[in-house]
Amino acid sequence: MPNLSRRQQREQTRQTLLREGRRLFAARGYAGVGLAEVVQAAGVTKGALYHHFDGKAALFHAVLAEVQQEVAGRVVAAAEARDDPWTRFTAGCEAFLAASTDPEVQRIMLVDGPAVLGWAQWRALDEANSARHLTEALGTLIETGVLAPQPVAPLTRLLSGAMNEAALWLATSKRPEDVTETVTALTRMLTALRAS
Repeated sequence: MPNLSRRQQREQTRQTLLREGRRLFAARGYAGVGLAEVVQAAGVTKGALYHHFDGKAALFHAVLAEVQQEVAGRVVAAAEARDDPWTRFTAGCEAFLAASTDPEVQRIMLVDGPAVLGWAQWRALDEANSARHLTEALGTLIETGVLAPQPVAPLTRLLSGAMNEAALWLATSKRPEDVTETVTALTRMLTALRAS
């Protein structure tokens, strides 16, 4: 790292810790990973880790935030690839469920996330990364008359809860057809919300 500034070196170290922490947490789960393994895999000292993170939980929190941001990015990309508000909304919901089938996402975001951080912190990250997009999409659908006028906040929580529960269930499912059946059920549920 001789040509890098101190700031660049710090950021590179941080990114290496995140990458290796993520790889280890995804492979063995939070409880199965020790800090010594993370710093060894990253090729840094424990002091370097503590410079960036208060400990294993803080590292995991940063990894989880990164995973949730990536999932939100996949949802937004799927939605923005569509032309009208309704298909943007349904494509985004389906993209969330599809992202939830990724074993790394399942382990970090759905299984260990709520267990390690607790429900309140996990929910706050979910709000920051996913619920905001869902709220915006539902608001647009109500404004354009696709959905009947109604308060957005409770509808957002109901749909978010349903999709998170479906994703948690898919994370433990052993049947590949459960994904298709869940998307079909979600599509029926969403279609029922449309204004007649």
